[in-house]
Amino acid sequence: MALSLRQLAKRRTERNRIRLKAVGNGRLRLSVHRSDKNISAQIIDDLKGVTVVSASSLETAKDSKGSNVEAAAAIGKLVAERAIEKGVTDVVFDRGGYIYHGRVKALAEAAREAGLNF
Repeated sequence: MALSLRQLAKRRTERNRIRLKAVGNGRLRLSVHRSDKNISAQIIDDLKGVTVVSASSLETAKDSKGSNVEAAAAIGKLVAERAIEKGVTDVVFDRGGYIYHGRVKALAEAAREAGLNF
């Protein structure tokens, strides 16, 4: 039985996540989730199974009147600032199967500029 596009995407996402956990060497994971209108990022400790820091464009929806790319950059900066407050500087970037382009790229670059290393 052939797999649907949704099933293939889910399988690819799971495979990438497993690979990141193995390559991460115990580093925390910066996970990105993107929808049509919003974007969110979490820093996850896979060893303990807890979310250390999170940020979403739903939090700043009233503040940002710009484009989705600008909102993604603001979320990247916000999640990096919160992570640095918690003492986290080194992470592994988990783009979750999304192409590194547009909003995902803007979030990653803003997080790097704010002080996260990945």
